[in-house]
Amino acid sequence: MVKQILSKSWGVPLLLALVWLGSNGLDRLWLAMDQTVPAWDQSNHLSYGLEYWQALRSPNLLSGEWWRSFWMLSPKYPPLTYIVNAPFQGLDGPGSDLALLSNWLWSGILILSVYGLGKKLFSREIGLWAVAIMVLIPRLIHSRLIVLLDSPLLAFTLLSFTCLTYWKEAKGRRSQWLWAIAAGVSLGLGLLSKQSIIFYLFFPLVGLGLWSIWTKQWQRLAQLLVGLLASIPLWYPWYRTNWIYLFSTAQNSNAIPATLEGDPPINTLAAWTYYWQDLPNALSWVWLIPPLVGVILSLLNRFPASLQIPSWREAKPGLLWLGYYYGGTYLICSAIQNKDDRYILPYLPIVAIFLAFGLTRWCGRWLWVRWGTLAIAILITLGNLFPIPGSNGIVQALNPSVLFRPDFVLPAPNTEVITTAIATTPEQRINLGVIPNTPAVNPNTLNYYGAAENFRAYGRELSRNGEIIQQDQQNFDWFLTKTGDNYLADPIQVELGETIAQNDDFAAVQAWSLPNGDELSLWHRRQPRIEVKPSPINTELPQLTQVDLPASAPPGQPVPITYHWQGNGDRLSEGIVLLTWENTANPGQVWFHDHAIGLGELLPSVEDQGVEVVERTAMLPPADLPPGNYRLKGQWLDPSTMTAQPLSLPDITLTLDANAPALPAPPLDFVSQLYHLAQNLRQGITGLEPVFAQVDRINLYDPRHDYLRQGDASWTYRLSQNPVDALSLTYAQVLARVLQENPPEAIAALQSLVTLDPQNPYAHAYLAFVHLYDWQGYQGEQALKPALALAPDNPEINGLQAIALFMQGKIWPAWQTVQQSGLLN
Repeated sequence: MVKQILSKSWGVPLLLALVWLGSNGLDRLWLAMDQTVPAWDQSNHLSYGLEYWQALRSPNLLSGEWWRSFWMLSPKYPPLTYIVNAPFQGLDGPGSDLALLSNWLWSGILILSVYGLGKKLFSREIGLWAVAIMVLIPRLIHSRLIVLLDSPLLAFTLLSFTCLTYWKEAKGRRSQWLWAIAAGVSLGLGLLSKQSIIFYLFFPLVGLGLWSIWTKQWQRLAQLLVGLLASIPLWYPWYRTNWIYLFSTAQNSNAIPATLEGDPPINTLAAWTYYWQDLPNALSWVWLIPPLVGVILSLLNRFPASLQIPSWREAKPGLLWLGYYYGGTYLICSAIQNKDDRYILPYLPIVAIFLAFGLTRWCGRWLWVRWGTLAIAILITLGNLFPIPGSNGIVQALNPSVLFRPDFVLPAPNTEVITTAIATTPEQRINLGVIPNTPAVNPNTLNYYGAAENFRAYGRELSRNGEIIQQDQQNFDWFLTKTGDNYLADPIQVELGETIAQNDDFAAVQAWSLPNGDELSLWHRRQPRIEVKPSPINTELPQLTQVDLPASAPPGQPVPITYHWQGNGDRLSEGIVLLTWENTANPGQVWFHDHAIGLGELLPSVEDQGVEVVERTAMLPPADLPPGNYRLKGQWLDPSTMTAQPLSLPDITLTLDANAPALPAPPLDFVSQLYHLAQNLRQGITGLEPVFAQVDRINLYDPRHDYLRQGDASWTYRLSQNPVDALSLTYAQVLARVLQENPPEAIAALQSLVTLDPQNPYAHAYLAFVHLYDWQGYQGEQALKPALALAPDNPEINGLQAIALFMQGKIWPAWQTVQQSGLLN
């Protein structure tokens, strides 16, 4: 019957379509039964998909700023997977099932690529068997059921390799050019899916380039180079925007996990045999034994040579080409310190073609071995995926990998946790400190479920440092705790959870029983940093109706202060208050307490109604201010127009007195913290270390990083009014813009900074660094000239100079700079 179908022109497309429908249908059946909550990585990727869906709902394709922010939504992972998944995620509530609808596309590309590769190198029959084997490989099935970046990586790796193979075998010039460009486009799409595609295509690309040079086929070399150039428009915008994150991504995904997981060092035999020993788990013995026996018996001439199509002689070039790909990939994956089952996925379809070649050696009266193997593989696959009674023993004997069964019980009420928190404070964004770190309840998963609620809630992981976690306790108003085993949570984090349960500052909002008998508890601070209440006042301009603060305080110490704002809910959430505490005797002596009302947590009102916003925070009068009375003055800034209106405020004064006692105070608002941290920039590298250590924590407490927008807008406006403290404000503006990764705006601020602080070499170095970050090598070199004149022996400045020269292609001067500055010592 199969031969009859294959004899028809529509036979092969029909069989491939049936395999595609059958494999994806089996996946959808498994997903429909499974209640598993997306775990750490899956939730992280799903959250990025929601970010892109939000951006794509209101695109501005002609705006360069929109595209910059679009590429920055995923700074560490290329975004093609998220962009493709985004529309599916917008169809319904949280969960991975909808996002995995994109697998229909990825599996289609993969099936066509494997079939095309097998047919081109060997025969149509081997191509079809390779597809059948591939869709039944356990490791590949498992990867299809989890939301990660592997499915598109796998698809585009095989598609690009297939195009390269067709280009290598093509005879006509037109087809050669077309296949070369197709390979480049596939590579570009792969690079926009995951950086590691280059690991798998490195040896094929280098080998084909060297082959073109060795055989003096210069047009072939030109075709290969043009194909590579064709990939650039696809991957370049994202990599240009986020290139600086690639270094930390490599460290975080390689050395750190390898150390934590105890992977064998690369100077041991275990590192180089790791993936070889893993093959039975990845493939199962069902797919390993019959093909290998078939190859052995064929070499021993146990099968009629006339029935073996293709013959060994005909198959040799194809086997060598596939072996070259497999060997190169195996070497690179083995040389990577971090070992992970997912890393070898892109060579498993190639192994499937090898296995198809071995399986088709069974011919003549032994043809039944092929179909028997396929039947057993299907049964083992069903037993691996579904709880068929009595199947466990034989399934695990033939397929040593872990049984991948659906979970029929919802393991955690993540949706309920988020909706309960939102219902408790509906006018605010929720920032939830998540203490448990289990596959079902962890910071990433809660963050994803919060993102699914229109980004109204965020889940965050607490520090594992004993001192810093106390700071975390002060800055989170929401916590989630769990009894029993908290899995990957640090003992310090678990101890904090136990402390919160005994702390009168927190109240239990609700508790949920988990299937294993543990209890999940949601906690909220009794006096939160921000509190929103209904108000009869519904004015356009906010009204400051009350300020709670001490009568006196010492300068240089945090001062507790509570503001009570009232007005229209929409307007309160839009603008920024510019608050100035001014010496009544000398108006030039001031400090600022600028911020958005609600400190960036306030949501626009669903209805046009008045609200009262209570802000419990602290401010920090500079230590060098003289004693005296300081009166509060205020303006209301509209960031969209950068226009300010005066606010009518009550007569509020604070006496600065060096002898006044310092009072307990909550943490400073984040705009104030950023302002004071920015003053450390004057010290260079020494000052940068505490800046970025604290910014890392602030970013945890303000997950939208709205404090950067608030600070940038307020300081930009104040600088336009020619203040006396322009230098301090400019340092703050520079830090806000650099942290927003906005090179043009940061460069503008830095150009003002070097004018105001020309004798500080670090100011010039910062300007050079941002130029280099924006790939402006010449401008970076020019900006460094004053810095080198002021600090010729500074190693960091010389390092920047070497990079600036290298970016301009001045390799030898760059190397001389490195040598002369002693950077290698």
